[in-house]
Amino acid sequence: MPVIVVGNISVGGTGKTPLVIWLAELLKASGFKTGIISRGYGGKAVQWPQRVTGESDPYLVGDEPVLIAKRCHCPTVVAPRRTEAARALLAQYDCDVLISDDGLQHYGLIRDIEIAVVDGDRGLGNGWCLPAGPLRERPVRLRDVDFVVTQGASDSADYTMMLRGKCLVNLCDCGITRSLNKFLRKPVHAVAGIGNPARFFDRLTAGGLQIQAHAFPDHHRFTKADIDFGDRRPVLMTEKDAVKCRGFARPHHWYLPVSAVLSECFAQQVLGKLRSRMAAFAGIGK
Repeated sequence: MPVIVVGNISVGGTGKTPLVIWLAELLKASGFKTGIISRGYGGKAVQWPQRVTGESDPYLVGDEPVLIAKRCHCPTVVAPRRTEAARALLAQYDCDVLISDDGLQHYGLIRDIEIAVVDGDRGLGNGWCLPAGPLRERPVRLRDVDFVVTQGASDSADYTMMLRGKCLVNLCDCGITRSLNKFLRKPVHAVAGIGNPARFFDRLTAGGLQIQAHAFPDHHRFTKADIDFGDRRPVLMTEKDAVKCRGFARPHHWYLPVSAVLSECFAQQVLGKLRSRMAAFAGIGK
């Protein structure tokens, strides 16, 4: 069964999760039965592997898997060893392709297609590996992957990804939505506990909002006090943060879902390579 790994070689937010969601939706629309596996970073479950749904506790299985399961409605299983997650998923579900969320450096899992995501604003930093720089692996690693996707506009990138999101969703009632324009000329609080909080804050500012920014570490374990600022101003946050705040949110708390936008050319390139791998598997099985 083909495995597609979506990852990066740098720490911090590069847009990997939106790309995983986009890829899962592409594969489902193309007739594939897609499963998703992940490490479940930060999850405190006692037993592994763990099945994940949109209602799972992010503190047990990780915040990003909950967000992915909520958006994709694909079978999702997490475990520190991704091979164990893959076996558990395939034992429960009929899938014909797996997406590994992150895991570019998890070489215990054999993969057929590698997609690396690069932040167009920060690039590869100073080009040094941890702890001297932001990289998990040397830049030459990007020569080995099948596709390099750059988030943000870039003249030199083979493939670019833009993130779009203009409609806020209420944490207390997901049926209530508001356009970002509804918050213009009103001071608001902006909360982000992601790899690159500045990107979220810049998105709101570019939309004309007057924000008071509150940055937290990536995968921060939010409490009620973290999003209570003693006033009734709207509090806007990312969708990844929202899955951890929904249990104590109030009506003035909102989150901004974003969706990845990639070219049709990229979509066809990925599908073509995937079908080629599946044909090769079928030939081996004869």
